[in-house]
Amino acid sequence: MTIGILKETIKSEKRVSISPKIARFLIDEGFDILVQDGAGNSSKFSNEDYKDAGAKVEKRGVVYKNSDVLVKINPFDEDELKLVDNHHILICQLFHKSHPEIVKLIAEKGASIFSMDALPRISRAQDMDVLSSQSNLAGYKAVIKGAYEMTKIFPLMMTAAGTITPSRVLIYGVGVAGLQAIATAKRLGAIVEATDIRLETKEQAESLGASFITVEGNGEESDKGYAKAASEEYARKQKEAVNKSLFKADLVITTAMVPGRKSPVLITEDQVKQMKNGAVIIDLAAAQGGNCELSKMNKTVLKNGVKIIGTTIAPESVSTNASDLYAKNMSNFITYLTENNEFKWDLEDEITDETLIVKDGVIRKN
Repeated sequence: MTIGILKETIKSEKRVSISPKIARFLIDEGFDILVQDGAGNSSKFSNEDYKDAGAKVEKRGVVYKNSDVLVKINPFDEDELKLVDNHHILICQLFHKSHPEIVKLIAEKGASIFSMDALPRISRAQDMDVLSSQSNLAGYKAVIKGAYEMTKIFPLMMTAAGTITPSRVLIYGVGVAGLQAIATAKRLGAIVEATDIRLETKEQAESLGASFITVEGNGEESDKGYAKAASEEYARKQKEAVNKSLFKADLVITTAMVPGRKSPVLITEDQVKQMKNGAVIIDLAAAQGGNCELSKMNKTVLKNGVKIIGTTIAPESVSTNASDLYAKNMSNFITYLTENNEFKWDLEDEITDETLIVKDGVIRKN
């Protein structure tokens, strides 16, 4: 079986789905590896690094033509799908509920596709979970980005000229990204508060040193390990409880996303108007519409002295580490699904069943 590693086509994307180290591992496992010319350049993996690992570097068309499996990070676009035919097995983060038109095109090609973002949150799939590995880095990077954009420092500092009080950081969403953001901000000396519609996250937030903003009521439960949309009543109560902290915060990091749906709006334009002059919002959910009403993807919006930075949970700015982790997730996924270098197609297996969106042109998941 030949695995083709494709170069990402989104301009802001700097990651690559398989690193040279993992390419060598897969070759040792009996797979052949083709790499699109320059696929790893933005992650600081050269063509020579892949060649040294035993892979072959080829032009784009050759990789498509001679590969059985095509792997990338982001969804295949219409231009890429022109080179796909019915013998191909595709693996990427498809986000199939948000891209029904791409799912339809893949089916029309007669191809098959596995979606890495559709992995069930079960113990057997933990080492394949790209959403967790990438979110972990995103939470860390969001704090570092916030520190750079703020006009204050994080820690308490006592000097001969006077005392600098610590900055206040508020984090919406205590998932993987939120927990790493809490830990990073605390290490830098900030006063950290966090909120989440899932009361089950309270203990996790507090274990890392954050004060958890409790909302009156029983809260919401997660759905198979993922957050789900809050009821209107609970969302209103949460907003009222968080406002006091929001208006005092120097840095706000939002991470709330619901699979297959637009991100919930947690901070309205009216709330932004009441925030501190100089406050910074890092919106990690901007790719799905944003948790702040004013967020724009890959742009910085200045409103009433508040800086709103719309970014993504995908940490392109630390692409070397992000690619290393994604590649390990990918290799674990591929080796789990295959036996003797052939796909098992075990549809009774939960991991296979949940991630296999299209098989041989037949749409299995909508």
